[in-house]
Amino acid sequence: MITVVGEALVDLIEHEPGETVARPGGSPANVAVALARLGQPTSLLTQLGDDAYGRTLRAHLSGSGVRLDPASVVDLPGTSVARSRVGPDGQAAYDFDIAWRSFPDGALTARPGPADVCLHTGSLATVLRPGADDVLALVRARRYHATISYDPNCRPSLMGDPAAARQRVEELVAASDIVKVSLEDLAWLYPGRRYERAGHDWLAAGASLVVVTQGDGGAWAATRRCAVRVAALPVTVVDTVGAGDAFTAGLLAALDDREMLGAVRRPALRAVGPDALTAVLRQAARVAAWTCGRRGADPPTRADLTAGSSAVAGSPVAG
Repeated sequence: MITVVGEALVDLIEHEPGETVARPGGSPANVAVALARLGQPTSLLTQLGDDAYGRTLRAHLSGSGVRLDPASVVDLPGTSVARSRVGPDGQAAYDFDIAWRSFPDGALTARPGPADVCLHTGSLATVLRPGADDVLALVRARRYHATISYDPNCRPSLMGDPAAARQRVEELVAASDIVKVSLEDLAWLYPGRRYERAGHDWLAAGASLVVVTQGDGGAWAATRRCAVRVAALPVTVVDTVGAGDAFTAGLLAALDDREMLGAVRRPALRAVGPDALTAVLRQAARVAAWTCGRRGADPPTRADLTAGSSAVAGSPVAG
């Protein structure tokens, strides 16, 4: 089981002026859905409103095979919303209306459970207080019981002072085994610093694997033993909503396929060689490419990937 912790929200996506479509979203929820569609047993610990949007999200999660963790808060006055505008190049810009509260006392003490091989978190749930403090405490508590995966997925408009945000990101990096980050996020966190240096700094801080996605520039990954690059896959881009989250899910699924998730398998993750790491990145890039070929965060199933290519022809993308 992979447990994902973080926000689930409704994306109000504007592709054309006056054309707005409501779709399930939220970076952690997107990761959970993508993992479940890839055949990974997955649970989501989140916070939902007791409203129509909340019911829509619960149905979406259940329909994709995601188990809603019993400790999830499901009675908020309203469900969180993201408003995104998709430009001619398929890139999305976001505005958010979100609250991330503290969890009830004791609700997180048993999360994840003994059967969980991985806990993944990231984005707004890791920076919006007061709930973010609970997430950090959970990550630290479970560090020696499961692989910890983290994606900062920065939202500058909600993260306040960059220095304070950077401190929280670095606290989570130090407690994580796997960190996936976009080139754009690194540029905001560390202006002027090359991504390779930032990646190696995070490895020195405690991470075992750092992956930097670069959109049409492909992806770069490093451990303390090796570093590799992969090219982006060509795809006819409809939009990039959820592509990075799909990449994260593909990455975790590929690592689990190779028995590299779980606290007892931490040595295998640290020892991964360049050939295996390249194969993992290619698998993750393929999941992201499929998602870019569809509107909204709509990742493929494992059967989709087995059946053949989707809209893989056109602009390259890696998440």
